[in-house]
Amino acid sequence: MTQTDSAAAPAPDSASPSPSPGDPPRDADTAALAKGGRTNFFGFILRLVARLPFLYVAGRWYGAEAVGRFAFAVLVIELVAQLATLGLKRGLAEQLSAPDADHRMVVWDGMFVALLASAAGSALLLAFPQLMFPAGGIDSTDRWMAGLVFAIAGTDIALAACAYKFDIGATVRARAVVEPWVISIAAAGFWFVSVRDGLMLSYAAAMIGAFLTALYPMLRHYGGPRGWQPHPVHLMAVARRNAPLAAADAIEWGTRRLDLFILGQFTSPTIYGIYYMAQQVASLPQKLKTSFEPILGPVITRNLAENRLGAVAAQVSQVGFWIIAAQAGVALALGIPGEAVMGLVGPAFVGGSTALAFLLAAEVVAATAVVSEAALVYVARHRNLLISLATLALQAALSILFIKTAEAMGWPPLYYAAAVALALMIALGFASVAKAWLLGRILGTPVNSLRWALVWATAGAAVLGWGATQLPEWAELLIGVPVILGIYSWLIWTRGFGPADRALFKKHPEPATAETVAG
Repeated sequence: MTQTDSAAAPAPDSASPSPSPGDPPRDADTAALAKGGRTNFFGFILRLVARLPFLYVAGRWYGAEAVGRFAFAVLVIELVAQLATLGLKRGLAEQLSAPDADHRMVVWDGMFVALLASAAGSALLLAFPQLMFPAGGIDSTDRWMAGLVFAIAGTDIALAACAYKFDIGATVRARAVVEPWVISIAAAGFWFVSVRDGLMLSYAAAMIGAFLTALYPMLRHYGGPRGWQPHPVHLMAVARRNAPLAAADAIEWGTRRLDLFILGQFTSPTIYGIYYMAQQVASLPQKLKTSFEPILGPVITRNLAENRLGAVAAQVSQVGFWIIAAQAGVALALGIPGEAVMGLVGPAFVGGSTALAFLLAAEVVAATAVVSEAALVYVARHRNLLISLATLALQAALSILFIKTAEAMGWPPLYYAAAVALALMIALGFASVAKAWLLGRILGTPVNSLRWALVWATAGAAVLGWGATQLPEWAELLIGVPVILGIYSWLIWTRGFGPADRALFKKHPEPATAETVAG
């Protein structure tokens, strides 16, 4: 692995077998990936069902302006929380895979580091709450939202620790059950208490609930901090080693929030709120991507430790295809009847349908970058960071260019929302091509998640979807969406899925061969 960056991949264990780099994934790895994907796909469905009431309540009860104010505050809080994890959301698996690692000490070291970083971030937001609420009108409730930073960062680390034990159910319970249902129910309840603060209070309740839900299984797997003592020198080394990974995490997160930030500089809270709702709808298929992230990291680190480079390439390609296939179907089902979907949130949000279409497309093209990065953060973290920085710079430049063009053409502000969504789609497409190429070059095996079946399935669904848009709005949703998903799923299943792909839907996958894994 002469091409890897410093401190990149775990060194091979001398006691481990030394299979050929071209070996396919082990049966246990395929089974683990499939099981984790199935479990989290079920969680995606739960999250989708639970999140829709929140979008309805926020859009129709609170209104676009209140949603815009809430969205910017959440943007800032989650940015600080992302930085406070110090890269441990994904870096924890590498530390736990190290020879002779004391798992309990590693996990509690990580939680302690996150606590210190969260305290610093919370203090900054508490002292300068205008960072969260630039429009002003700040009261004591707004200030104390800064205290949510550790709840968010701590949840990420606790779930990463559970994922190392292949406990994906913990992620489902925290992210797909507790978090969305609490925020949906709380948003309806707090509306009767305070229309101004209801969305923020419901968000706080959801984040605290998710943290407690994630903490319980972590304690069950690793035990409490009894006997643990902080080691300042070691903790500083952990933070320094994880700096590139933390930066990559923050940049990847930033590409999904930069559009909101830039749009906020050019438009009113109302337009901002409309775009935020479109982004929330588009983020539903994004959760399909995160279905595999908790399980993919531990599988990759184990194979890298055994120098199974071919297996890593095959796993990235396999999971990438699963994600793209699922996301494309959901994107078509939500994007083709986009006006009807946005109309569910409220009549004022229908104008965000064009932005929704670009955002849904962005999620599909981003899948290859995400799964490639799952391996690059271990084998080429610095080069991965450079590509991420280039992606962010490209997104920023295109966003401003497109907005200025729309402004010069005299187009209304809603076009600005479509402009930043288009810029995001192009930038993420660049990241997918660059990261897949780099990973394939390092592993010595091409990484490719695209198949012709995606083209045929998309074309078939698009034709039927256009017909569905000619129906009344209620029929467009009740009949059109299931028909689009149905024809797409049938074409993907019959034209695109091989034996290894169908292992995703089997409780006990059959052994995968090199040919079936490669697809």
